[in-house]
Amino acid sequence: MTKKEEILLSTLDLASKYGLKSLSMSQIAESVGIRKPSLYNHFRSKEELIQEMYEYLRSKSKQGVPDIPLENIDAMSAYDILLGAVTNYKKLATSEDMLKFYSVIYSERTTNPAAAQILIEETNKMIAATKELFNILKAKNKLCIEDAETAAIAFSLTVHSFIDFELDCQKSYQDFDKDNLRRYIKWFCDQHEKEDYEEQKAN
Repeated sequence: MTKKEEILLSTLDLASKYGLKSLSMSQIAESVGIRKPSLYNHFRSKEELIQEMYEYLRSKSKQGVPDIPLENIDAMSAYDILLGAVTNYKKLATSEDMLKFYSVIYSERTTNPAAAQILIEETNKMIAATKELFNILKAKNKLCIEDAETAAIAFSLTVHSFIDFELDCQKSYQDFDKDNLRRYIKWFCDQHEKEDYEEQKAN
């Protein structure tokens, strides 16, 4: 592990205990056994450190998530493709370190601009990836989606809400129907299936 990685992971642990806003660069430096000026050799500011922590944790979590085999897309249904994409995203977003990071970010999103910016960035990444996938499915005649941008926003925000709802239920020890997300994806595919969609337009 590099010193930079050690700083990022140590900051994550500190932030989960004390929050990002009250966390100082002096505390971070002390936690990894270096002087504060030395910390600035790695990160110019706390905001830069937080941003790099997000990028590092996301990249690390993504390594453990397999890509959808798009070379086999012709043999796959739209439902299986979207379910695979959502399942992979959920694994990434709920990995141990990312979950710890998001618990801090979510708690500070209304008061900390840096936290809000990271959530916006993450949502935009999901929307962009979903839009790209929708365009592929449209080109392969698997789904009929006229406005991929709007559909990607609606789909991504709904998936985000399902994931958040499940996490909230888990934290409060309440039951959660894990088939909710599957049913939503099936419903979405049914609404945009080529034959059904063209029939709806004709009527």
